[in-house]
Amino acid sequence: MSRTALDELIALAGLSAGKDQVAIAGDDPVLPTPFRIGAASAASLAATGLAASDLWTVRGGRPQQVSVDLRAAVASLRSALYMRIDGKPLPPVWDAYSGMYPVRDGRWVSLHCNFAQHREAALKVLGHPADREAAKKLSLGWDGVALEDAVHAAGGCAGLIRTNEEWARHPQAAAVADQSLLEIVKIGEAPPEKLPPGSRPLAGVRVLDLTRVLAGPTCARTLAEHGADVLKVTASHLADSGLVDLDTGLGKLSTQIDLRSNEGTETLRALVREADVFSQSYRPGALAARGFSPDALAELRPGIVCVTLSAWGTTGPWRERRGFDSIVQCVSGIAQASGTPAQPRLLPVSAIDYVSGYLMALGAMVALARRAREGGSWLVRVSLARTGKWIVDRGLIDEAAFKGVPNELPEEEIARLCTETDAPNGRIRHLKPVVGLSETPAYWTRPPVPLGFHPPAWPTRAG
Repeated sequence: MSRTALDELIALAGLSAGKDQVAIAGDDPVLPTPFRIGAASAASLAATGLAASDLWTVRGGRPQQVSVDLRAAVASLRSALYMRIDGKPLPPVWDAYSGMYPVRDGRWVSLHCNFAQHREAALKVLGHPADREAAKKLSLGWDGVALEDAVHAAGGCAGLIRTNEEWARHPQAAAVADQSLLEIVKIGEAPPEKLPPGSRPLAGVRVLDLTRVLAGPTCARTLAEHGADVLKVTASHLADSGLVDLDTGLGKLSTQIDLRSNEGTETLRALVREADVFSQSYRPGALAARGFSPDALAELRPGIVCVTLSAWGTTGPWRERRGFDSIVQCVSGIAQASGTPAQPRLLPVSAIDYVSGYLMALGAMVALARRAREGGSWLVRVSLARTGKWIVDRGLIDEAAFKGVPNELPEEEIARLCTETDAPNGRIRHLKPVVGLSETPAYWTRPPVPLGFHPPAWPTRAG
C-alpha cells in the first residue's frame, strides 16, 4: 500500500525520480486503527525525500537513495507525545472543553476549544456553562447541524459526527473530491534562480513560516531538516499551542511581528523580499487582507514559492470555514469508523495534520526545483479535508489484523527513534527525522526556542 500511495505522489508532483530509489520498511497496522496511517505517512515522507534528492541534483549532486521506516513514520504523527523537557512530558494538548458533546437523536458534535477565542465562541452558543458536564447537558437540547452552524457563525469551530455515507452526500464532500491532493501552479513570471551555495539540498533557502498548530509548522520543520533557514513568525496577541510549539519548532528561528501596525507590515515585507518560501495556514483571506496574498507576494518578490494550507480547500460552501484535523475526522466519517455509533473516536494520531505538512513540504521543494530550472513564482495548495480523503482512500484494514495491536510503541523503540538537544527551555528529547538520504542525511541545526526568541532578521547565508 505504501508503494501505491508513493506512486500517486510521484505522479502528482511530477517528480522524475522513481520508487526504485526508495526503500520503505514495515507495514500497517502499527497502532490499533482500521486506517492505513502507516502507508499514508511513509509514502508522503518518502516523497519529500525524493524531492530533496531532486534538489540535490539541481546543485549538481547524484540522485540519492531514500529510506523510510514505516513505524517511525507513524510515530511522527504524534511526535509531541514523545518530547521530553528535562525528562518531563509536555502538558496535555487538549483544552478541557475540547471534545465530543451529545446532541439530539443520539448524535454527537465535536467542539474545538484549544484556542481561547474558539472556546469562548462555543461556550457563548451553549449559554456559558460552568463546566464540561454542564456544557453536555446544554448540548443535548441542540440539533447537531444547528449547533455546528451556530458555533461557526459565532467565530468558533465545530463538527457534527457524520458517517462516511452522510459525508459523501454533503456538498462540501463533493467539492473536496474534485480538488487536487497537491496543487503546484505557476502564478508569475521570473527568471530561473539558482539555489544558494551549500552542502545540503535546501542550504541557504529562506522560509517564512506563518503557520500555527501542526500541519503548517510541520511543513517548515521538514524543510529545515534538509538545510533551509526557517524563520517562524507569530505575534504576541495570537493564540499558540504552548510547549507543543517546541516540537514543531525544531530547526527554526522564531520572531514576532504585529501585522496590525504599519511598522509590522513593512517589517514582514522586507523579510519577504529576501525570502524563497512563504508558508501560511491562516483562514482563507486573512493575510490577503493585509497585503500578503499569493499574487501580492509574487509581485513583491518575483520567484517566491507560496505554500498555503486551508481546512476545506478553495471550493464548496465551507471553503472559508475554520477547521482542524479533529474536525475533519468528525465530519468525514473517520471518527465514526474509528469508534461506534454510541461513542465515536478520533484516530490515535494526528495523521491528517502531519501528512498535510509533509505534502506542503513536498510541494515547496518541487516548486523550488521548477524555479531553478524554468523560473517563475509558484503557489502550492494543500487542504486538510483533501488529505483526509486521501488517507481514507488507502482503504481499511480488516479488524482481525489490528485487533489486539498495542496502543503504544515499546519504550525501547521510541528511545531508538529519539535524540536529545540542548535548548533554552532545557534538555529536549525529540524524535529524529524519519527520512534517510544516502548523500545528505536529514538533521536540524538549530534547537527549538520559545516563540519570539529572535529578532525579525535573516541569518547570513553561508558561502
